[in-house]
Amino acid sequence: MIKKLMLAVAAMIVTMGFAFAQVDVNKADAAALDSVKGIGPKTSKLIIDERTKGGDFKDWADLEKRVKGIGAKNAKKLSVAGLQVGGKSMEGADMKAAEPKAAKPAKAMPDAKPAAKPAAAPAPAKM
Repeated sequence: MIKKLMLAVAAMIVTMGFAFAQVDVNKADAAALDSVKGIGPKTSKLIIDERTKGGDFKDWADLEKRVKGIGAKNAKKLSVAGLQVGGKSMEGADMKAAEPKAAKPAKAMPDAKPAAKPAAAPAPAKM
């Protein structure tokens, strides 16, 4: 039982690593860009078209300037979701938002009422 539990925990940790995989905007294809939360097919096409036309993006400011729909606020969200420019995440992006939050402790159950005592059986009749 413990071995199965340990295996399940290890599998979950590995899966979480894939969920937060980093994607470099200068190297990624459309499928990899689409895997980043906040980028859909339309945005990934815009990124690839602009990268083909103007070359690799130099930094986050260059990405924001050249790709319509990616501004400072959206760029921070994309960075937190795993997008990188030149192998670097955006400075000032809150990377803690990408980490899963700790579970809240369970609330204590209110005291249960004791079960009612069964009714006494009637006394046998005297003859």
